[in-house]
Amino acid sequence: MNPSIISIGLASPGDPISQAEIARFMQTAHQLDELESRKLGFLYKMSGIETRHSVLDDFEKKDYRDFSFFPKNKELSPFPGTKARMEIFQKEAPGLSLQASRTALDQAGVTPEQVTHLILVSCTGMLAPGIEMGLMNGLGIPDSAERFCLHFMGCYAAFSGIRLADKIIKAEPEAQVLLVSVELCTLHFQKEYTEDNLLANSLFADGAAAALIRKDKSGLKINDYLSQVLREGEEDMAWGIGNFGFEMKLSKYIPNLLDHGIRELSALFEKKFNLSKISHFAIHPGGKQILQKVQEAFGLAPEVNDHAMEVLRKFGNMSSATILFVLERMIRDPHVSGDILSLGFGPGLTLETLHLTKQ
Repeated sequence: MNPSIISIGLASPGDPISQAEIARFMQTAHQLDELESRKLGFLYKMSGIETRHSVLDDFEKKDYRDFSFFPKNKELSPFPGTKARMEIFQKEAPGLSLQASRTALDQAGVTPEQVTHLILVSCTGMLAPGIEMGLMNGLGIPDSAERFCLHFMGCYAAFSGIRLADKIIKAEPEAQVLLVSVELCTLHFQKEYTEDNLLANSLFADGAAAALIRKDKSGLKINDYLSQVLREGEEDMAWGIGNFGFEMKLSKYIPNLLDHGIRELSALFEKKFNLSKISHFAIHPGGKQILQKVQEAFGLAPEVNDHAMEVLRKFGNMSSATILFVLERMIRDPHVSGDILSLGFGPGLTLETLHLTKQ
């Protein structure tokens, strides 16, 4: 028996916020004139996103005097610093993580006392003792459980977490690994009106997901994986810590870079994964154009992206948690069976690939 992802639990903060409402907030926050406001509104409308979730409720408030996190003025001055944003992360991330984890454990029929390893993934907040300690306390995971934290890797980090779980279980066949991803991307909204900020602000959202991984004959069997750095895009996706939260560099050229990189790797994918025999794909929905370019690079029908597009439509891009939202839908879909090729992308430009089989 191979290690398998046997359950996935999801959690989203608050009620869904319409993309139109977020666009309205951003138009005010960026202090845009009528022409630029129309351009921003068009970008948000074409994003493929209808709703997103945030731990901040300011994005749906029409009057700045009702803000609870941002300053109560049109200029949002003084703009919240990194410390203020991390205080919200420390307050909100544990509850979302607990909710997703409880669901994953309940679905698997596993008690917290049976968890032997805990992997915490996040690129939108860091503290020590970390969220993983709060999870152990809140769930009742034994103090002897081994803990691992994967921070600041970006949207592909859940793939790294799954690989780590796979290696742990192969070394310790009785292990039961809880992988938890929690991302509060909206804490890092940037006010400066640049192309990078415009793209990032239009896509990212908040959410958490947890997966229980162990040797089992059910769920998504982990077959193999591949990591590849596309050096040509090294400067096109990056992530750094600034005075006003974490700053994202997100070039509009990323979809084309991925398209080019995947086409060059197609022979390798065929040799390693028997690509031509795979019918189901779980692609990280980093954006509508990314999904379309990857689908076209593989020469696939648009329908292969149905689950990813639906996650993007309802939740936006929740960084590392997003691929688990896609895989959760595929676990529940009775029409999905057999091999699945999953792909994720992040700073580097890094491409992560995971070959699964739905059992």
